[in-house]
Amino acid sequence: MFLNKVIIYGNLTRDPERRSLPSGMTVVSMGVATNRVFVSQGQKQQETEFHNVIVFGKQAEIAAQYLKRGSTVLVEGHLKTRNWQDQQGVKHYRTEIIADRIQLGPRGASTFSQNNYPAQNPNTTKPLNTAEQDIPVIEETTPAPNDTINPSIIDPENEEEIDIKDIPF
Repeated sequence: MFLNKVIIYGNLTRDPERRSLPSGMTVVSMGVATNRVFVSQGQKQQETEFHNVIVFGKQAEIAAQYLKRGSTVLVEGHLKTRNWQDQQGVKHYRTEIIADRIQLGPRGASTFSQNNYPAQNPNTTKPLNTAEQDIPVIEETTPAPNDTINPSIIDPENEEEIDIKDIPF
């Protein structure tokens, strides 16, 4: 058995972009940044990764309504790579996370300051009331439609190019 499962927890890099499929289903695309801290040559280093996430259906509607740039979100899903040819005949690839489940983070309680380093004193943030601590978990009961790779959904002009030589297989 093979496994294609992704779990990320990070901050939105831009406001969610909401669209509708011809079937009427809502689709949201959003960018999520994650980071990892490691030690290299005795120095503490931080590396940031940027992920493209696609959300469908009711989850997409909720994401569009409640999430904004800087919001914290947990995404569970799977990787999907799509490809297309531009007008010059160059083939482009884009790997995205198709969300199976999202969980919204607490409002106004980011663990990172403006410069993306951990806050010096996390106890200085205002306490959350019980309503803010109830973080909704949103699960989609129907799988994402097969037309998720439709190039007309996302503008290829704004796509990041992946060189075929960078693919490890």
